[in-house]
Amino acid sequence: MASYSLSVVMLSLSMTANAPTNPYAEWFEQLRAEYGDQLSAMPLPDGLPEYLHQLVQTGDEEAIKFMLRLAWQLGAQVGYAAGSRQGEQVSVMRPDHLKA
Repeated sequence: MASYSLSVVMLSLSMTANAPTNPYAEWFEQLRAEYGDQLSAMPLPDGLPEYLHQLVQTGDEEAIKFMLRLAWQLGAQVGYAAGSRQGEQVSVMRPDHLKA
């Protein structure tokens, strides 16, 4: 089985949207510029890059959206738990100009 790097998969996902066209895209690009090198060095579970590449190639947008929703939800839960343990007010990181 071929090995695909995260950058190849991300390139495939962004081929149709080279320039940010909405606030989330702009926010994502800012995060990618700031943390992209660190995160690209982070290994993904075996088989996940290949599976994501397959989803992109077959155009299974619903499965990709599910993966994003799941990752967003898990990240929010971890952030909330970390903030709760510190006794701080927990805030969700998102652009100022977006509404939930």
